[in-house]
This record gives sequence, structure tokens and C-alpha cells, in this order.
Amino acid sequence: MYKVFVNDKPLFLTSVVEKETDFQLFLLESIDVEQLITKMFNNRIDKAFLYHPDEKQALRLFKDKIPVAKAGGGLVYNKRGEVLFIFRNGKWDLPKGGTEKNEEIEQTAMREVEEETGVKGLKVVNKLQKTYHVFKRNGVYKLKVTHWFEMVTNYDGKLTGQAEEGIEKVAWLKPGEIAPALKNSYENIKLLFEEDSVKQSR
Repeated sequence: MYKVFVNDKPLFLTSVVEKETDFQLFLLESIDVEQLITKMFNNRIDKAFLYHPDEKQALRLFKDKIPVAKAGGGLVYNKRGEVLFIFRNGKWDLPKGGTEKNEEIEQTAMREVEEETGVKGLKVVNKLQKTYHVFKRNGVYKLKVTHWFEMVTNYDGKLTGQAEEGIEKVAWLKPGEIAPALKNSYENIKLLFEEDSVKQSR
């Protein structure tokens, strides 16, 4: 099952038909995706399932119905086991951004972390899951597919938030500070920490 966030509400791409209780189920092949997304953005639908018998095909079909933007981002640890966060639009987030022409996605992730936070000396140690969310730009809905990488660095210098990206603050958060920060974050960011919870407990 794939989980796509629309205005922080879950839209599941699924190959299993479940009995409807607190959600609405639609057939992916026949749904007007833009109409559904608009309803979710306007808080008229809180949770929806899009059904297709083949799960992998479901993601391809969904991507055919909405423009896709590819991005790379980093879950970055320093030598003290702290995690690099940015604060923007009133929420805690992780550094990420769109890929440039002829750029490998791993390079995108490292470049974006450095540009958005000022942190250098990054090394990718693990590929994490992809996250999916829908955003609106110039009146058009797009699906952002973010490829996440776990990174480490020994950088101990100044943290500089990229002002033109609206980043108000950059901070290394201690393990005990992460859970409170995630309460004021995005659902797709929380997913990464579910996957990475083993590391957090160290």
C-alpha cells in the first residue's frame, strides 16, 4: 500500500477492498483525481482509499493522472546522535528539495541539505523510504516524490537557514527533543522516524 498525503490527510493506493468505516473508497481508474484532491484540500474528505488490483500499477496510474515533481532529502545525524531539523511555515521539517537537470537523486539530497542548512561534510549511509505528498503551485496540483537518505556528518560549524526558501531556523535536535518536534511536523516526516525508530533509541 502506498500512502500519499494531501494537505496532511492520507490518501491510500491499495489493492485490498476494505469495508468503509471512517474513509471513502474510490476506483483509481475512474476517479477524477483533481476533484478528489480539491475536496481533501478543502477539508471535505479526511481520508480516502484508491483501489486498483495491482498495487505497483496503482502508483503508475496515479502518476499518470497528476504531474510529478522529484525531490531528495536528508535525515542527518551528527557525531552526538542529534538530528538536523529546519523550521519553516510554522512547522519542523527536514531539508529537501527538487532535483536539477542531470543530477543523481543522492546528489540532490546532499546539495539540498547543504544549501538549506549550511551543513557540510555529508556522507550517505542508508537509503530510506520514499514519501509522497500533493502540493499546489501556480494553481496546479503536483505529486512530490521525495527520496530520503540517512546521512552522517562531523560538521560542527554554524547553521545557516536558506532565507529564500523561507527557513526561519536550523537546529540539531537531541533524541529526547525529536518526539515533541514531530507533534508539530508533517505526516510524511513522521513516517521516516517510524522507519528509523531503532536508531532513535540508541
